[in-house]
Amino acid sequence: MQVPLEISYHNFEKSQAAEDEIRAHVAELEEIYDRITACRVRVDQRADNSNHTIPPVVRIELQIPGHKNVVVAHEPDHLQRKYQTPDFSNAINEAFRIAERRLQDLKQIRETNERIATQAGDVQFLGQVAEIYPLEDYGYLLNKDGALLYFHRNSILTGDFDYMVRGTEAYYIEEVGDTGPLAKKVWVKESSH
Repeated sequence: MQVPLEISYHNFEKSQAAEDEIRAHVAELEEIYDRITACRVRVDQRADNSNHTIPPVVRIELQIPGHKNVVVAHEPDHLQRKYQTPDFSNAINEAFRIAERRLQDLKQIRETNERIATQAGDVQFLGQVAEIYPLEDYGYLLNKDGALLYFHRNSILTGDFDYMVRGTEAYYIEEVGDTGPLAKKVWVKESSH
């Protein structure tokens, strides 16, 4: 990860055992998906109960280049339905189990989308607009490696350059130009909405 792991507690006492367990789970997430750039974990005891029967909420937020943040959080009633006497360890394990599943799904979708061969034998990838300068006729895509990739208005095959905004997903074919890598062909991903 590019940013150190952040673990915070709200209405819950911090413990070294919990920190170690969370760090071990985060290491497993990084093995599943090595493009995670940041991870924040928040432990929040929302309900004040003297007998400690309501477990805390473990919220995980993963930052991944070219994708909206993956956020996992569930209310304590989920754990109470699943376990007879849920505890903090159950809350940690369940939150990270869901995060692992979401990362595996994301990885599978990315692998499918990123390696679609075009008719010319080029490989297309999925990125998203990071910067756009409509008056100057160019912009930058966040590429498959999380780096900025230049593209020009004339490289747009489908979609309208004037309606592209930061975050717009687009497929692209990369080549090396005179000044470095650039997107030689770009087409806007159709919205699923």
